Amino acid sequence: MNHKAPLRLLLACFKHETNTFSPAPTPLQRFFRDGDTPLVGDAAAAARRGTGTGMGGFLEVTDREGCEITVAVVAEASPSGLVDTEAYERIVGLILDAARGKVFDGILLDLHGAMVTPAHEDGEGELLRRLRELQPTVPIGAAFDMHANLYPEMVARLTVLSGYHTYPHVDMAAAGRRAAELLVRTIRGEIRPVLAWDNRPMLPHVMRQGTHAQPNRSLQARCIELEQAGTVLAASVFTGFPHADIRNAGLSAVVCTDANEEQARQVRDELLDQAWENRSTFVYKGQPLAKSVAQAKSAAGRVVVLLDHCDNSASGGTMDTTGVLAEVLRQDLQDAVFYAIRDPQAVEEAIAAGIGNEVTLSLGGLSELTTTGDANPPLTLSARVRTINDGAFRLRGPMMAGVAISAGKTVVLQAGGVQVVVTSVATEPHDLAYLMSLGIDLDRVRYLVLKSRVHWRAGFGSLAADVIECDSVGVTTSDYSKLRFERVRRPIYPLDAL
Repeated sequence: MNHKAPLRLLLACFKHETNTFSPAPTPLQRFFRDGDTPLVGDAAAAARRGTGTGMGGFLEVTDREGCEITVAVVAEASPSGLVDTEAYERIVGLILDAARGKVFDGILLDLHGAMVTPAHEDGEGELLRRLRELQPTVPIGAAFDMHANLYPEMVARLTVLSGYHTYPHVDMAAAGRRAAELLVRTIRGEIRPVLAWDNRPMLPHVMRQGTHAQPNRSLQARCIELEQAGTVLAASVFTGFPHADIRNAGLSAVVCTDANEEQARQVRDELLDQAWENRSTFVYKGQPLAKSVAQAKSAAGRVVVLLDHCDNSASGGTMDTTGVLAEVLRQDLQDAVFYAIRDPQAVEEAIAAGIGNEVTLSLGGLSELTTTGDANPPLTLSARVRTINDGAFRLRGPMMAGVAISAGKTVVLQAGGVQVVVTSVATEPHDLAYLMSLGIDLDRVRYLVLKSRVHWRAGFGSLAADVIECDSVGVTTSDYSKLRFERVRRPIYPLDAL
């Protein structure tokens, strides 16, 4: 093959982190800002070029190398329940149609690695199986989220693979660049990559996966050290997404070396052994909600961050539980901001009332939390309408910088000492733009209450004088005993004593 000519590459992004316990549906419309109109071709490339995303990293390399690219689709939905079969088949079909009957030198895929459909507990693996039927020999590279639940069949169909090394995920573009550069080097015959995958029977809690703290900080630092030293081409520890009742949920590792299978296996096992030895520090232990809010109220300094993490939309939460908000109001926190409750009907009622006017709403409590057995009552809230906003803004970074976001129609309500943000669309606040777009002045905020787990640290971490984790109800519950795991491999820690 003559590679003096521009390399011809097929690019695609198809990402979803599936919480199999979440009641939030995942139709086709969840993947595209314009409803069911797919983002494809030049428009898809333009939407991701220069952004802090895996696809942004791909495009940086392909532009630099002068490649001829075809972008099949950019489809990304925030975490929720099982991906609808219609949505899955439509998006997979766009990728396969782009690959069918055409000659490419390589394929680059920006994937999450934890997609589940009614028919496929390994959604990405099924995509790769079908892609390999069409392109059996073409090199395929992929960038994966740190919360990927990987399967050996998925890895076996890839040529190169690279995962994020940070949580919050501020290195998505770096992972994309790494995968793209390795794929280009492979096509040009400069390297002969081999991959070694394995896992350990453990479900690390998401609240203990952040790279701001141990044990994951050291694990990811070791991966970075190995890559920078040139010991391996890529080293990835995937802490996994535990809110998925599928066989391979949990921690795994993949190491890529240049034609050295033994070294790949040795480094992989080193990383997995390090994770297993520290498995107890991946366990989360909470406390009663009233105690957490009281602890925040007595904390010195500002800003005190309270995390309503059991209803985190970026882990599949419904973003409509009101337990933490109710306790914040009960304990009368002042100079507080709460982001956010998702309630489109309440938003419309506040808009109808108008800025400056008082309104009494039934807020939240829209979803039945049948998988956890928790009640999810609405909160009756009397408040003044402060702000009405279209909910559209662009992220500042460092996480996903440049990406356009829509929280749908949004209002800010003043309830006592708390500014309550109510959105029409679920989205995790991880960027200053979430508040700045609403005109909220952080210099006047003492308490910042966020429906977030770890990603909030990307935008707000440097502001936090103290951090309080608040346990409440929600499908991203910290209590695994509320979740009925039936398909995950057993025994597995900490569900079982190992």
